[in-house]
Amino acid sequence: MKINDITDVFFDLDHTLWDFDKNSAFTFHKLFKIHHIKLDLNIFLSHYEPINLKYWKLYREEKIDKQTLRFNRLYDAFQAVNYHVQANVIDKLSQDYITHLPSFNHLFENTFEILEYLNQNYNLHIITNGFEEVQHKKLDKSKIIQYFKTITNSEMVGVKKPNPKIFNFALQQAKTVAKNSIMIGDSYEADILGAKNIGMQAIYFGNYNDAIDTEIKQVTNLIHIKKYL
Repeated sequence: MKINDITDVFFDLDHTLWDFDKNSAFTFHKLFKIHHIKLDLNIFLSHYEPINLKYWKLYREEKIDKQTLRFNRLYDAFQAVNYHVQANVIDKLSQDYITHLPSFNHLFENTFEILEYLNQNYNLHIITNGFEEVQHKKLDKSKIIQYFKTITNSEMVGVKKPNPKIFNFALQQAKTVAKNSIMIGDSYEADILGAKNIGMQAIYFGNYNDAIDTEIKQVTNLIHIKKYL
């Protein structure tokens, strides 16, 4: 069923349009070669990915700062696979990771198709908790930046999703209001509940086996957004 009265569509970036896990894996493959790290990449990633999500949750909840996130997610992952890396090397890896990450720009299936479709009838925007210095590069290098009228980053606002301040800031930037806006993202807590708490509609992008409210609109492929918009 189509959702009426929507004028503005807000997207999350990482894990929603930009395939973070795939691009991250390519980045680590490159960094392991540069820094001569002799470690099975798949084993490392199987530990790193859940550790990274844990630290992003702490960062989102304002319990740690950016530097702690960047260093500790790597430190903990190397510890988990019993591979010793000097602290100064981890520090350099954390910096190089941010530098090289935007050089890989795999998008989720049908990203261009859905943006092209929505762009005909809606104003499109980004709301992201990702680091300001890399998010613009991701949008630019993946060639989707032209679709978005505004890009709101948590570092611009000083708070992160699901804090209502970032959503209200994004609405002001977009010159629109909550009742005419919809948020699309992969984080149930940050994107979906954050948006709904200020009166926005929301579409969850993720797997149907994820434990979310059955009343929440959900898609597993971006092209299925056409059902609602």
